[in-house]
Parts: sequence; C-alpha cells; structure tokens
Amino acid sequence: MGQEVFSGIWLPLVTPFAGGEVDHGALRRLVAHYRGSGIAGLVVCGSTGEAAALDEAEQLAVLDAVLEEAGGLPVMMGLAGFNQRQVLARLARLNERPLAGLLTPAPCYVRPSQQGLLGYFSTLADHAAAPLVLYDIPYRTGIKIETATLLALAGHGNIRALKDCGGSLDSTQAVIDDGRLALLAGEDAQVLGTLCLGGRGAIIASAHVRPDLFVGLWRAVEAGRLAEARRLFRALAPVLSLLFAETNPGPLKALLARQGLLRDELRAPMTAASPALAEQLAAAYAALDGVRAPVAGA
Repeated sequence: MGQEVFSGIWLPLVTPFAGGEVDHGALRRLVAHYRGSGIAGLVVCGSTGEAAALDEAEQLAVLDAVLEEAGGLPVMMGLAGFNQRQVLARLARLNERPLAGLLTPAPCYVRPSQQGLLGYFSTLADHAAAPLVLYDIPYRTGIKIETATLLALAGHGNIRALKDCGGSLDSTQAVIDDGRLALLAGEDAQVLGTLCLGGRGAIIASAHVRPDLFVGLWRAVEAGRLAEARRLFRALAPVLSLLFAETNPGPLKALLARQGLLRDELRAPMTAASPALAEQLAAAYAALDGVRAPVAGA
C-alpha cells in the first residue's frame, strides 16, 4: 500500500453510546452517513472515539462493525498503550482485520527517550500487517517525537505517514520536505496552513460537521485554487473554534445529537458539552447552510 493512500480528509469517528454501552445501531448509521461524503477513510478508536474508555473487546467490536459497514472505504485503527507486550498482543489480533493503517501514538505516561520511541515504533512496524501512521501528540502522551526520530522512522518500510499534532512548524516542514512520510494535519485549526505547506491531507474530528466542505478545501489546495480554499476555511472557522472550546468530543457529540445521528452521551470521566456551547455550535452550524464546496474537477 503506497503513500498515496494516506492523503485526503480522514474522519476519526466518534463512538456512540446509549445507556453506558456502545450503540452499535448508531455506529453503523454514522458509517453509512459518512461513507459517501468524499472522505478518504475512517479512523476507528482514536482519541475522538474515546478509545481510552473502551476495553479491548469493545474496541474490536466497534472496529468489526465499521469494517462491515464501510463498503470498501479504507479503515484505520487506533493502537495506543504504554505496555509494549500488551500492545503487541492487541496488534496480533488487529492483524486479522483488513486495515488500511494503524494510528499509533507514543506510549503515554512513561515518557520514553527518543531511542525508546525509535525501538517502540520500529517493533510495532515489524509486527504489523498494515502500515503504521505515527501520531505525534505530546500534549496527550507527555513526550514529543523529535524530528530526528521521525526521519529515522521514515526509513522503515512499514511506516508510511504522520498525524501531526506536534506543534513545531520546523518539524512539520522537515517531514514534508523529506517526503518519505505522508504528513497529515491533526490540528483542525491548522488544516489549511498544513496543506499549503505541502501536507497530504488531514485526520480531523471537525470533518464530522460538513465533510463536503473539508474535502472541497483539500481539493482546492491540491488544484492550487487557494482563494477557494481560504473561502471555505473562513466559513468553517467559527465551528472549528467552538468544537474545541471544551474537551473533544463533547461539543462534537452535542452537535451530532442535534442532527439525530447519536445520543449526546460520553463515558465518564468525559462529560457532555455545556448547554450554552451546544447552542452556540448549533447556530454556527446553521450559518454554514449556504456554503457550498466546488464540484469535483471544476
């Protein structure tokens, strides 16, 4: 599977709950809702999917349901943990599924050295049937994957892309210039800037809201139509800001619940968005009604 697979707008899917349990009916409806929207693929059990609140059996059940409903749309699976033996055991079970990739952050809490990160990711890549997509998100893991480590890992044949939440413009540009890893924006507010720098796409929770506009933005940058891309980003900016005014995915689930796609329910200790923010989001979303993305190929 070549680097070109890791481009476009990928959607890190929320996990719906009902009465404390995974709502598989709503999950399947969500996949059906998004699979024809022009997105490049789905990411299951990332941070937006509240993966940390799901045990392994639940995660596998969510993944299997998504794979059944995806209709050929590529599916990437989150693989996170801080016990390498346990992560490898989970990886062996994931290897039985037809995955496009594995989204893999640094081990949280333990804060390994850069040499430790190099060994960790290389070991996972050695054992993985699907390509690894590195996930640099130091504000969640406690450790940044430094530029030199990213470039060293780019030499591994089964490490193909980076979801970039690292917060370093120099590192972002270095990975793009190196060219061996497809760089995917991970910070929603930075999607336009990252694409204009040469990023290949994005994995962003806000694409739940109007995937057609995000796909249109990506296509506009790819075609060099930057005025069109700026127009779409400016229209989306108020929603982007509100979606992260409280901890993700609380605001996102509040908005999706108003659209009838799921219940406004998260697993503790995560909490639902405040009523005031939910109202603001609903108004910002309504303001997008008249915004249209360009027709593909136009």
